[in-house]
Amino acid sequence: MMILVGLWQHMFLGDWPFENIPQPARGIIETIVNLVIVWFVIHVVFYRILGLGFNFLSQSNLEALAAGGSYIAQFTDATGAAVTCGKEIVLEQLVAGSARYAERAIVCFVLIGFFSYPFVTIIFGKWPVRPSDLKQPAAGLVEFAWASLWTMIFYTVLIVPFWGMLYGKVFGTSIGLNFPWWANIGGTPHVHWVFGWWEWMIILLFMTANTWRMKPWSAINLPQPWKGLVSLFIIFVLGYAIALTLVKIIPAWAPDMTAALEHNNKDSLMRFLWYHAAEIAGITLFPFQIWHHYFDDMVPMDDKDSWAAFWFRTLGVGIAAVILYIFFYYINFGYWGLGNTHMAHDIADRLIHGESLIWNFWWIIPLLWNEWFFHKWPFYSHEH
Repeated sequence: MMILVGLWQHMFLGDWPFENIPQPARGIIETIVNLVIVWFVIHVVFYRILGLGFNFLSQSNLEALAAGGSYIAQFTDATGAAVTCGKEIVLEQLVAGSARYAERAIVCFVLIGFFSYPFVTIIFGKWPVRPSDLKQPAAGLVEFAWASLWTMIFYTVLIVPFWGMLYGKVFGTSIGLNFPWWANIGGTPHVHWVFGWWEWMIILLFMTANTWRMKPWSAINLPQPWKGLVSLFIIFVLGYAIALTLVKIIPAWAPDMTAALEHNNKDSLMRFLWYHAAEIAGITLFPFQIWHHYFDDMVPMDDKDSWAAFWFRTLGVGIAAVILYIFFYYINFGYWGLGNTHMAHDIADRLIHGESLIWNFWWIIPLLWNEWFFHKWPFYSHEH
């Protein structure tokens, strides 16, 4: 959520109203504001406003219901007899580290938002907000509202059905929320099917704005919104194609996962493969963000914006991602570097429990803060 709110502050509002404050005061203030807004979004907007209608988005609501013993729905039938439906969820189940369902539902919102908020800026050129003479904060708030509409549409279609299955099938009977419609498409009803290809869409989107320097979409000679729509369609197709390809080829280098899946509550192989496709996407974050933000897209060619430079950086990011993947899983930085005790086992268990996405998104926060809020202070002056 810190990254998502930072995106609102920087990409939508243009660092308003702190854009003219000198560094490092500006960066410090924006960081503090970010933390305050993050707390407000989670604990007020999700837990106490959206939570008025959707308990699955409010951890505090779920815990209060479980603690009060009222989680099981009760009603009176036509004869006046008390009837209950659903299965009881005790408080200990809801607050366990493997549960905390509302928090995870919000993480799913963040996942969707990593694409659905910046895509308006990156591939649509802020259309329909721009071109216009709107000033900040009006321009940023309009863009936020427009992107939020798409975020809620994507979230409703791609995320809500999973939670409908969790609460409706695992814990009771639900007719209010649909079950995953993608079970036969991806081979698993788990939301990690969405993670697998959506994360690759995020990578393609930010590679466009960073390492690719707006290629290849800059070659589309159409006015907005057609240019954005064509780019969006291609990103959808490419993101899914890359993820699906990885799902097919991961077994070529992954060991036999049967025992590890059995030990992990009889986990699904397809669930793992789609999630691991998302983790591989996350592995590419480090090389292309560093290459862009601190090495200014440097290439041996004279023209950084040439197609030769485009392919050089693309290949370089791929090679660096392979090295980083080996470093995290096979050299096992996840265990000796991060202390992930579940990675103390053989490679099959490491792959299932790797959590490289968590690592990647946490280290990227100081990198983005240094770029967005501090404009690379104190390393060197950076002008947009």
